[in-house]
Amino acid sequence: MPQQLVETFTHDIEDSEVQFSDYRRYLSPALSKATDLVVESGKGMYLTDVHGKRYIDWVQGIAVNALGHAHPRVVQAAQDQIAKLITASFNVVNYPTTLKLAERIAEVTPGDLNSLLFANGGAEATDGAIKLARVVTGRPAVIAFKGSFHGRTMGAVSITASNSFYRKGIEPLMGGVYFAPYPSKDLCPEGYDAKQRASWCLGEVEKLFKYCVSPDEVACIYVEPLQGEGGYVVPDPSFLEGLRQMCTEHGIMLVFDEIQSGYGRTGKMFAGMHSQVVPDIMTVGKAIAGGFPMSAVISSEEHMNQWRPGMHGGTFGGNPVAGAAGLAVLDEFEEHHIVDHAAQLGDYFKSKLLELQQKYSFIADVRGQGMMLAIEFGSKGSKNGSDLFAEVSAKALEAGLLLLGCGADHDAIRFAAPLNSTTEEIDEGLDVFDGVLASL
Repeated sequence: MPQQLVETFTHDIEDSEVQFSDYRRYLSPALSKATDLVVESGKGMYLTDVHGKRYIDWVQGIAVNALGHAHPRVVQAAQDQIAKLITASFNVVNYPTTLKLAERIAEVTPGDLNSLLFANGGAEATDGAIKLARVVTGRPAVIAFKGSFHGRTMGAVSITASNSFYRKGIEPLMGGVYFAPYPSKDLCPEGYDAKQRASWCLGEVEKLFKYCVSPDEVACIYVEPLQGEGGYVVPDPSFLEGLRQMCTEHGIMLVFDEIQSGYGRTGKMFAGMHSQVVPDIMTVGKAIAGGFPMSAVISSEEHMNQWRPGMHGGTFGGNPVAGAAGLAVLDEFEEHHIVDHAAQLGDYFKSKLLELQQKYSFIADVRGQGMMLAIEFGSKGSKNGSDLFAEVSAKALEAGLLLLGCGADHDAIRFAAPLNSTTEEIDEGLDVFDGVLASL
């Protein structure tokens, strides 16, 4: 081993001396880094770096920490379980925590979506949902939407179209995938309102049936009920209603990706509930285990029973620590009415963003539902929306506010504050944000 590496590994280095640049060579650049921050701890809405600087974190692991960092109830549940058992593989044995969590989730899901397959991350769940739809229908094709993001495994990235960057250099991907436009302003005819955009996009799906793929060859229509990375786009309810009608008519499985939008983020337990549309399959993840890796494919028992044992799974899926944390999350949700709180707080948060839009003409749009909110930048002088996003996010970080973008044009900011935040905490973050906007 080279002497330089030996010295690096053997010398004791204080955490305060750790810099990302010193370790970059050990990490694949395939994992894009939004910042170079090295953080040491988190509590609630805040992160603290190794130098002791505190940041308001409105990314929260990309909408993972619905209850904020290191929620005491989640921490205690995980610590108690770790002291007993970390894993023995859910493929081999069963755990009380995971079994109870499956039942608890089934109690809050819509319709007859009461059978779960646990995995670790969203992309795994996406691949599982595609497999299940193909098994149940015996059909090969998938219809997804432009602007969508479903993950980066080969199956998940094959139905992802939030940016061509994700697909570059890895073609050919999974075959039998067709894309229709999602009812966002930038993908629809100019001047259309939300209902017109929904109708036009449904017509584009019908055109796929006419020109590209027969509906009796389509296993599933795979959609985010509120589009995430594509820009936090809220479709008119008639869009999901139309997809449901279309799927029922043609025997197609309707799949909702609720990985980012689910678990109270939009002010309902699941975003699809706003339109009262029940899918045939639903994927969840991110927030379900309080920060521990966990996701799930959820469908009816009838559909799940058509899967043969061994067709999908993984070594760590459904591990008991994540199960314990997941139970703690649901306990907190229930006892403190977190979903209702998210709806009310989201209304307040959005009203404040609309006030900022009135104050700053370069904010082109404010959108979202509940605590899944975003702003989109227009132009200011010679700077376009992408330029403004880059400048705002950099200045916000310097001022102690962590933000993340969304949208294919990199011109929008998504806000994923904890669902249990207070109005005072939202005001604290918005004061910093307002100051950054004023400095442009």
